[in-house]
Amino acid sequence: MPELIWDGKYDENGQIIGPPRVSLPFQTIETVNQSAQERQTALASLHAGHAPQWRNRLIWGDKKYVLPSLLAEFAGKVDLIYIDPPFATGDIFGYQAQVHPDNGNGKALLKLDYQPNLIEEIAYRDTWGGGLDTYLKWMFETLTFLRELLSDSGSIYVHCDDTASHYIKTVMDEIFGSGNFRNELIWHYGKMSNTSKNFPSNHDVILRYSHTDDYTFYPIKGEESEYRNRYIRYLTGNQVLFGSVKQSKDGLVAGRVKKLETDLGRPLKDDDVLFDFDVEFKVQSDVVYVPIIKGNAKERVGFPTQKPEALLERIISASSKSGDLVLDCFVGSGTTAAVAEKLGRRWIAADLGRFAISTTRKRLLAIPDVHPFQVQNLGRYERQAWQQVGLELDCQRFILELYHATPLTGYQWLHGSKAGRMVHIGAVDAPVSLDDVQKVVAEFRAIVGSGADAPTTNGVDILGWDFALEADTEAKELAHREGINIRLRRIPREVMDPRAVAAGDVRFFELASLSIDRQADPVQHGVTLTLDSFIMPPEGIPDQVREKVTHWSQWIDYWAVDWEYRNDTFNNQWQSYRTRAKPQLKLSAEHTYEGPGPRAVVVKVIDILGNDTTRRLELEV
Repeated sequence: MPELIWDGKYDENGQIIGPPRVSLPFQTIETVNQSAQERQTALASLHAGHAPQWRNRLIWGDKKYVLPSLLAEFAGKVDLIYIDPPFATGDIFGYQAQVHPDNGNGKALLKLDYQPNLIEEIAYRDTWGGGLDTYLKWMFETLTFLRELLSDSGSIYVHCDDTASHYIKTVMDEIFGSGNFRNELIWHYGKMSNTSKNFPSNHDVILRYSHTDDYTFYPIKGEESEYRNRYIRYLTGNQVLFGSVKQSKDGLVAGRVKKLETDLGRPLKDDDVLFDFDVEFKVQSDVVYVPIIKGNAKERVGFPTQKPEALLERIISASSKSGDLVLDCFVGSGTTAAVAEKLGRRWIAADLGRFAISTTRKRLLAIPDVHPFQVQNLGRYERQAWQQVGLELDCQRFILELYHATPLTGYQWLHGSKAGRMVHIGAVDAPVSLDDVQKVVAEFRAIVGSGADAPTTNGVDILGWDFALEADTEAKELAHREGINIRLRRIPREVMDPRAVAAGDVRFFELASLSIDRQADPVQHGVTLTLDSFIMPPEGIPDQVREKVTHWSQWIDYWAVDWEYRNDTFNNQWQSYRTRAKPQLKLSAEHTYEGPGPRAVVVKVIDILGNDTTRRLELEV
């Protein structure tokens, strides 16, 4: 069989260079739409040693880690894969962040084409940075993992355009076998660009392969066959009528019913008997006409590459059945997950973009009676792998270097200094806790008061990969009491990517500040939470966004509450969020408990740029 060769496909020994295989555990950071009873049942089942109940999964992470990490549980178990990866065009698509009026009414004040963050941008640029060779290597590695995940009866659909579809087909022939090629689907979307030297372009290509010859397929039937209509006969008393009557899936075509009623001289009755009915329908062809999503369409969410739900309905209906598992590792706007949910399929959806995860979560929550699902990432496990396998370096010193701080020795909790401030670096495998902050402050106090040899300092920067739920608020209160200027800054995920480090644009942003008012109803055992303020640090926010924000609530795109936090996973039990159709945001949430007692409540806010801020509250109900 002919083979496609690209630079970097083989090593010096003539062996194909396979993708790196780093398998890591997933961290469940949130469960969504799970009732208190379902949560209790799930916990009891786990404590009893039973297998956990299935939960659909929304995963934030790079597919180079996500896909090999899925193999341990799902190798050979995925029934349908659809991917819409970035095309080999070199374009880096952003998304549309919106700033709404502070009352939530009227049109958005600003629709900003916000670009991907640094790690997304570098990852996508790296895909085609070396031309077609790097793009094909990237596709080869992705498709290798996807084949291992695909079940024996499963199918994969790869969405591409005319730029590289012929190359991708050759790669898929090698990975899946040319004999498992099933279709080249043409998605005809009807949008035609003006051109003077070429035929207008108005279609994409979708390549369909199966894993074996024994694959699932349900032909999609459309309009009635024009050449195989059978005659039907109506018995109406003693009168017999014959007619060439077409039928749709929902019954007789209205026009034909009217014709029969005209011939009869009366409406059809319930005792009119239809028999010898055998109308056949045309199976839809490999050219699929589904219009692109119009600007005012209800399903549009702001991604420039968003695909219409009708297109995914065709694919998922044709190659899976109810209960089958569907996977999309470039979920983007969430179309695959949303359609799979509506059609009763199980699903796993992943994406590198934080904004994509936020958008998909909102889109799923808009589905009536959506099944509970989990939001996951690789979190501290990815960081541990980076530290132990990837870099083999002194993590503290490395972070200090990126922060442009000078290392300090002789202290336990203060690791460096920068511009007259002390610096603490949080652990790789644990969030910065309130206890950590207190120890940093204690050591800071000891240094400042240790005499003439003490370094001159006007505060301390605490850098953490994650922060405990109470750390931000408690740190501010502690700083106020002690008279110390404390800044909490997040260590960005980009530091783990050598390409981002080489670019020299790794930035450490201060945490947003969230204030919440609480009102208790002791008689009804109820509580009302009201967002009081939300302050976004100025760093990294485009000027055109900041200029449009006149009220703090405009920063918030989504917020949710776990009314019964149990020091485990955030369980999203209530939420309010903005959509294009309903941009209003509720700023208060109410809940009634079954009885009195202490409660731990966690509030999560996601801002218009996709970043999350979390706050824990202790209540006495």
